[in-house]
Amino acid sequence: MPSISDRFAERRSEGRATLVQSVTSGFPSRSATVDVLASLAEAGGDVLELGIPFSDPLADGPTIQEATFRALEGGMTVEGTLELLGEFRRGSDTPIVLFSYLNPLLRYGLEAFLADAEQAGAQGVLLTDVPTGADPQVEDIILTSALALIR
Repeated sequence: MPSISDRFAERRSEGRATLVQSVTSGFPSRSATVDVLASLAEAGGDVLELGIPFSDPLADGPTIQEATFRALEGGMTVEGTLELLGEFRRGSDTPIVLFSYLNPLLRYGLEAFLADAEQAGAQGVLLTDVPTGADPQVEDIILTSALALIR
C-alpha cells in the first residue's frame, strides 16, 4: 500500500499534480460513504481525506459544517468512521488521511485511536486545531505512531 509521501512522489515523477479529495464520514449517509470513497478513488483521487464528524467544527466552512451536522444526526462516530475505513480498505489501497479535531481523538484515547486508525488502513491524520508547537506531547505521540501528521 503506497504511503502519502509515495503517492506525491509518484505523481511528481509523472509530472502531474496530486489530487486530494475529501468526504465527511457518514455523509450523505453511512451506507453511501464507502461507495463515495471508492468512486473518488476510481475517478482519479490520489489521496483521500475522510473527515470524522465533530459537533463543534469551527475551523470548517459552511459546506463541511453542514455535512458534519448531517452525519452526526445520522449517528456517525469515530468508531463508525474507522469501521467504514476498514470496509473501504478491503477494496482499495488509495492512501487515506483522517481529518479531525483533537477533542474526539482525546475522548476516544489518542494512542488507541492511532493504533485503531492504522489497523483500519489510515496513513495519516490531519488535525485542524493542533498547530506546530501548540502541544508537544500530543505531537510526539502522533509523530511516533505509524500515521503521518498532516499540518
